[in-house]
Amino acid sequence: MPRPKRCRRICGYPDYWSFAPEEPDIHETVLFMLDEFETIRLIDYQKMTQEECAREMGVSRATVTGIYEQARFKIADAMVNGKRIRITGGTYRIDSIPASAQIKEKGGNIMRIAVTCEQGMVGQHFGRTEQFKIFDVAEGKIIASQVIDTNGTGHGALAGFLRAAEVEVLICGGIGMGARDALAEVGIQILPGVSGNVDDAVKSYLAGDLSYDPDTVCHHHDHEHGEGGCHHGGGCGSHGCH
Repeated sequence: MPRPKRCRRICGYPDYWSFAPEEPDIHETVLFMLDEFETIRLIDYQKMTQEECAREMGVSRATVTGIYEQARFKIADAMVNGKRIRITGGTYRIDSIPASAQIKEKGGNIMRIAVTCEQGMVGQHFGRTEQFKIFDVAEGKIIASQVIDTNGTGHGALAGFLRAAEVEVLICGGIGMGARDALAEVGIQILPGVSGNVDDAVKSYLAGDLSYDPDTVCHHHDHEHGEGGCHHGGGCGSHGCH
């Protein structure tokens, strides 16, 4: 049985998630994992040594060397052969955000929907949500779903997590303006003001008759919850990988 990968600590989510050649008809894409992005950021941009990068990411230097070499090859492949680069999940951790490796890679024709989840019902406080139920949809039908724990992390980091998981639509109850802004920045459509059973909400959305209120606001999030992530300028500290 293969040994599971150790989670690699990253200090923040990217500000930009995709890059493409100027030619509009380029379709081939290189998938760039978040741990690969982090080695490029730390070694090439922050000018750290590989040993320093390894300490920052909480892994061995040999692991960093392998990740870094793979990342550099992917960049070279994209530049030389005119491919798109799309940054996505990988085996990583950021504070208490779960590893996106728990989430299967999304295919090109799949829509991914996330719903705040509390005991099978649509959670009413986005910034306090402890679980998302994530649905993969193809041709208007649900083909897979799974529940992911969030450990109650703040709205800013949750937005980054959903983007890393390639979620396109969020169905939720109450949501604060800070969370709205964070989700808008990463291009996730928000359908707030929803209540009831999580599965039923997604089925209603796919049928085109989901009842939601775009003006629903939860003021708790703007005052009680921080970003929940460690920004690119600082250290990560020491956090366990669960």
